[in-house]
Amino acid sequence: MTVYKIMIIEDDPLIRSELRNMLCGNGYDAVAVSDFSTTITEVKRENPQLIILDIKLPGENGFSLCSQIRTFSNVPIVFVTSCNTDMDELNSIMLGGDAYITKPYNTAILLAKIASLLKRAYPTGNQEAMAYQGTFLHLETSKLECNGQQIELTKNELKIMYYLYKNAGKICSRNDLIDFLWDNQLYVDDNALSVNVNRIRDKLSAIGLHDFIKTKHRQGYFI
Repeated sequence: MTVYKIMIIEDDPLIRSELRNMLCGNGYDAVAVSDFSTTITEVKRENPQLIILDIKLPGENGFSLCSQIRTFSNVPIVFVTSCNTDMDELNSIMLGGDAYITKPYNTAILLAKIASLLKRAYPTGNQEAMAYQGTFLHLETSKLECNGQQIELTKNELKIMYYLYKNAGKICSRNDLIDFLWDNQLYVDDNALSVNVNRIRDKLSAIGLHDFIKTKHRQGYFI
């Protein structure tokens, strides 16, 4: 599976940290710029697949940085900013930005926009399957395959299996899975995870995969 690298160019430490945690929790490799005197150098060195860019930054603003990036890269750029005038949005488009989202941003909308831009920019990036012990997890079609048989997974079921495949052979704690599934919500019914895992197990049994997801008492799940 392709893990996309996303660069965050944001000077507010709290927002920068929130963005990084959100992106990492959703399967991305997130890196952030902290020295804004070397931003362009960092972009060239890290070579990200997408950039989240603020407009108001120390030194050069986001518009100037976007213009410079466009001289050497077509990487998708998402402006996430508190500047919310029509002129700001127009400037972002004219200078080569791919999306414009105002703060406070909706997490689900931002993630959907990122996924859409990545799919458009790298159309073959997610076609590979994750493989483990003769099974294949197809991310684009939300299906799990074994010996020519397939089961279809719901969105949450797919996220659970993605996390387990990504950490194959390791115990994944219930808390880590809940955080990954539900974006660090303050309260989520712990039973919801058990229900999802039991449904996956039933589907896996239907294609002969018994005990594929194992439980480690009081610790979590693993494959």
